[in-house]
Amino acid sequence: MGDYGENHGMTIPRDFADYCCELLASIGPCSAKRMFGGWGISTQGLTVALLADLGGGNTLWLKADADSRSDMEAAGCKRFSYASTHAGGPVERSLNYYSAPDDAMESPDAMAPWARAALECALKAQSGKRMTARKTAK
Repeated sequence: MGDYGENHGMTIPRDFADYCCELLASIGPCSAKRMFGGWGISTQGLTVALLADLGGGNTLWLKADADSRSDMEAAGCKRFSYASTHAGGPVERSLNYYSAPDDAMESPDAMAPWARAALECALKAQSGKRMTARKTAK
């Protein structure tokens, strides 16, 4: 079974993960943890970004949702998508993450509004999970 971790690129280096944590520092202290040949970046216990090479080089992928998707696309950001293999053949999959805008990769100040939007999406997703868990428990 193929996934983005097996199909693309080399392992993302620690120094890129550290740099991305610095870029996202406006939303609080960030930590990077290895996952699938890339990294997950979190703050306040919430995953706000992924680092992965989906064939276009080391990329910071920011958490998004239906409300932020149009802003991300208007800024030229690409959706996190990859090919996976299932019993029925190849399937295109995507996650609610978008590549960070190129100019935002230049400084923490330029990244700040995008980082806040990613944190808001992570908070909304967590809130939605809590509501679903409460409904299921009743």
